[in-house]
Amino acid sequence: MYRVLRGEMVKADISIRDLALEIGITERSLRNKINGVTAFTWNEVLEIRRIVSPATSLEELFKAS
Repeated sequence: MYRVLRGEMVKADISIRDLALEIGITERSLRNKINGVTAFTWNEVLEIRRIVSPATSLEELFKAS
């Protein structure tokens, strides 16, 4: 699970549904990725950081916990 990502989404007031729409995947797919069931693509990682928290490093934002 990506707790830092979830926390940054809350800070930015971005729901899973909204973020999924923004990056072009289904809500279920994004939930699976955040929960570690499936992997993010590199393009998804870059887009998510741009949308959610551009100032946060990729290493910190996507640190698995």
